[in-house]
Amino acid sequence: MRKVLLPTIIIIAASLLVIRIFYLQIIDDSFKLKSENNAIKKVYDYPERGYIYDRNGKLLVANQASYDIMVIPREVKKDLNIAEFCNLLNITPEEYNKRIAKAKVYSPRLPSVFLSQLNKTEFAAFQEKIRKYEGFYFQKRSLRDYEVDYGANIFGFITQVNEKLIEKNPYYNSGDLIGQQGVEQSYEEILRGIKGVKYIQKDKYNREIGSYKEGKYDTIAVAGEDINITIDAELQKYGEDLMINKRGGIVALEPKTGEILALVTAPSYDPGIMVGRQRSKNYTLLYHDSIAKPLYDRGLLAEYPPGSPFKILTGLIALQEGVVNEQTTFMCHHGFSYGGGRFMKCHGFGPHQLHNGIYNSCNTYFGQAYMLTINKYKDPGKAVDVWSDHVRSFGLGQFMGYDLPTGKKGNIPTSKTYKRIYPNGGWRSSTIVSNAIGQGEVLMTPIQLANMMATVANQGYYYTPHIIKKIEGEKIDTKFTTKHVTSIDQKYFPPVISGLFDVYNKGTAYALRVEGIDICGKTGTAENYAKINGKREKLKDHSIFVAFAPKDNPKIAIAVMIENGGFGATVAGPIASLMIEKYLRKKITRTDLEVRVLNKSLLSEYAKLGGISEALKIESVPKDSALQAKIIKPKAPVTTAPKTEVKKTAVDTTKKN
Repeated sequence: MRKVLLPTIIIIAASLLVIRIFYLQIIDDSFKLKSENNAIKKVYDYPERGYIYDRNGKLLVANQASYDIMVIPREVKKDLNIAEFCNLLNITPEEYNKRIAKAKVYSPRLPSVFLSQLNKTEFAAFQEKIRKYEGFYFQKRSLRDYEVDYGANIFGFITQVNEKLIEKNPYYNSGDLIGQQGVEQSYEEILRGIKGVKYIQKDKYNREIGSYKEGKYDTIAVAGEDINITIDAELQKYGEDLMINKRGGIVALEPKTGEILALVTAPSYDPGIMVGRQRSKNYTLLYHDSIAKPLYDRGLLAEYPPGSPFKILTGLIALQEGVVNEQTTFMCHHGFSYGGGRFMKCHGFGPHQLHNGIYNSCNTYFGQAYMLTINKYKDPGKAVDVWSDHVRSFGLGQFMGYDLPTGKKGNIPTSKTYKRIYPNGGWRSSTIVSNAIGQGEVLMTPIQLANMMATVANQGYYYTPHIIKKIEGEKIDTKFTTKHVTSIDQKYFPPVISGLFDVYNKGTAYALRVEGIDICGKTGTAENYAKINGKREKLKDHSIFVAFAPKDNPKIAIAVMIENGGFGATVAGPIASLMIEKYLRKKITRTDLEVRVLNKSLLSEYAKLGGISEALKIESVPKDSALQAKIIKPKAPVTTAPKTEVKKTAVDTTKKN
């Protein structure tokens, strides 16, 4: 038996191996297509990328025809007339040699992009003579065609894949395009579609002789899906108009859904400059602009002490913890003394309760309420963690989970924070009282501020902010339709909302009222320091404003942050009122505010930080804008740039916002 077993195993194994080889070589020849076979040429058919529409069906991003010149280095003839070839494509011989060398590094036998994104005119000239240049051929593809000149930070852009991505994702080949930043990156797999492929057989003279296996392995390109985003195009454009000659961010949300209505960053740029053969040059200009940072989305990335808007949470947490009620009164003598004779200044005077504490923005009231919250617990570490948990239930101090590829989590301190700062202990409520008024270690981004106001508008819940409205044939992620409830009982929100309503009727935003619209809001100011020529200097305050409207059944919540804008009611507040009216009424009655904001330039303030950026030279007043006549273009400030080191600091606790 043993003598038979071994030969039997060998015979069976050999038979299986022969059968497998026969199948692969004779029956199934698909593996030939995976090798760099000189007799088979692979040609890709690139699908049309999905269109992008706004929430109302307005087309924002479409496609336009473009052509890439492809090269297979080993097929390029040595006697090619390089001078004629370069003249035809308007490139130098040096560029030619550099591009050929790069293609050879990728693969001498596989096609790669030699020159990308030729327009119809450039392509027509080359097409007439392409037969003269063996080894080169053209590949048609679609590029983005922007129907609007705003929203660049929302859309992102299309760029060529790099080698690292090709190694990670086999779908992409050299020269393929991919979405970068914004919606293009977040929804790349949906927007890109699926590329098709055709296999062309060649003879021994390298001439194409037809489809391989009569097209048996060819696939058809599948167009990308169209999407609707939550942005209101007109509101977005209006926000960008209002931010001319300013730096900062505006975020507007629909409270009941978490949909992002506007996401403005300033300065920005026309998305159209990121298409075509000048794309790389323009991107480099924007990328290296360390002054204005037009690629830096301030609405998602800028972290600042929130200032007085944070008093809203201080009041809610104090109510929840039972250390104050609506009638609790604190006497304000233009401030109050705390911890070792220190004094927190305030512009208020006299008795303050929750209601007038909010609309007068009384530091005394909220400083005292915060200290009572912390002092409720014997261990200040435990107290801070309880406070921190309440704050975090509003989505703060963490990445919010929205569907855009960039963001910052801000900072909400915990007991670990203070154990690190004070390793020997000794800290208490008076040590960290600056947190009460949105200073100290607290940092927030504009989108977090907007989400905080949406949560207050909803009286205790929010939906994760998101920018996707609808995907053709698909459902959006359920995480955007999941309700998040805060740790604050619903009953504590109405008295706070009443105070926010009177910010417009009696308080710091009285001059910003819009007739017929009940707006609830809160002003804020964050101090701002920088080292200029080695010396620490105080610069103009950052202007902050948060609001929602209408008071009942709110339709919009908004946060506005203007760098070096001054008091909250000076620049940020008027912008918030205008944006709210624009969204709710589709027109503006406060034209006085509009003219003031449009003609408010902060370029002279920014010049102190290093002059005017080169990238801003490609930015201009919006073309064909109905607001253009209202904008008085300011003279450019002096551009001599001092040596500047910007340092974000906590707001001085003696400052009333």
